[in-house]
This record gives sequence, structure tokens and C-alpha cells, in this order.
Amino acid sequence: MISAALLAVASGACRPDASTARGTAELFLDAHYVLIDLPGALPYTSGVARHKVEQEIELVRGIEVDETTRKPIVRYALLEEHADDDGHGTKFLYQGRIAVDGADTFERRWLVTVRAEPDGYRVTNYQEFAE
Repeated sequence: MISAALLAVASGACRPDASTARGTAELFLDAHYVLIDLPGALPYTSGVARHKVEQEIELVRGIEVDETTRKPIVRYALLEEHADDDGHGTKFLYQGRIAVDGADTFERRWLVTVRAEPDGYRVTNYQEFAE
């Protein structure tokens, strides 16, 4: 009983914090790339990023992703963090490793731009680069 409670507290402590720029970037990455939940990524976006995610949703409309779908295993780590000159935004560079059953592992880099908006931090743009 005690170990289950400690595990619940410890796992909650590992969740990114949406009240920070980095936490918002990582919640977005988790939804978009790790969980492959594009509608789940939308609340963390605005502007260009929101438009990109909406376009991706349209591209996969009608394609079901469920428990039988072979999903990649995605892990990522922060490489760099740079504040914008205006002090309202931050750019985060992440390195991701993607493993797919029966295929080689490959890497990508994601540049995620996060800005402070009236409703909190939002991802305003993101780009993916091959290694």
C-alpha cells in the first residue's frame, strides 16, 4: 500500500509542468510524438503550431490508431534552451530517438518555440530535422 502511494507521487513528480515554457514544450512533444495523440497536442499550441497540427489531423482523418497499431517507442532529451530577445518566448532543441518494431532506430531533432500568452505558455512553432 505504501509503495503504491510512493510510486503515484513519484510518477506525478516526473510529469512536465504546463505552467512553465519547458513543461509546455514537453507536454506537446509527449502528445504529438510519444503518444501520437494529435488532438491531445492541440491545447498546447497556438498560431503556426496549431495550424500545423490541424493540418496533420486532416491528413490522418479516417486512419484509426488503437491498441493493435504498432506504435514506435519515442524518447527525447533536451539539448539546448534559448530565450528570445523579447523575453516572451523560448526555443528548445530536443534530440529524439525513435524505435520501430522490426526496423532500425533513427533519430530526429525537434526545435520547439514556446511563448507566454494570456492563457499561459503555448507552442507557437515546431520543426523536425533528420540527424
